[in-house]
Formats: sequence, structure tokens, C-alpha cells
Amino acid sequence: MTENNEEVEFGGIESKFTRIALTIISVFLIFVGPTYVPYLLSDALRLDYIASIGIGAVLFIVGLVLLIFLIRKKAIA
Repeated sequence: MTENNEEVEFGGIESKFTRIALTIISVFLIFVGPTYVPYLLSDALRLDYIASIGIGAVLFIVGLVLLIFLIRKKAIA
């Protein structure tokens, strides 16, 4: 048998479009999550202020985790 030296990509980030889309989503979550989302939830939807801040913090953390994932998979140089 012959060995195949091909690397198998994990996570589905082998295409350039997917890497760019995930990078834009992570940056969007990092910057918009803790700023505009709580404002929209508390003022427009009349949600409790503490709940809207909590949702913004969760979106910020999700954005950071996604960015760290992309950096570890070397999708971001």
C-alpha cells in the first residue's frame, strides 16, 4: 500500500469563502454584540437591561471563541 500525505481539514474551513465569512461573523459578534445588541434589546424590544447586557456578553464571548478557533486552525494569518 502507498501512503497518502494529504492533510485532512477538520471543521469545514477549507474554502476561502468560509474562512472569510467566519472571520466577518466573529468580528461582527465581538464589536456589535456588547454595544448595539443590548441597546436594541432594551430600548426597541423593552427587554430588561440586565438581560440585554447578559445577551451582549454572551455574543461577545461567542465571537472571541470563534476568533480563537480560526486562529488555531490557521484560517487567519
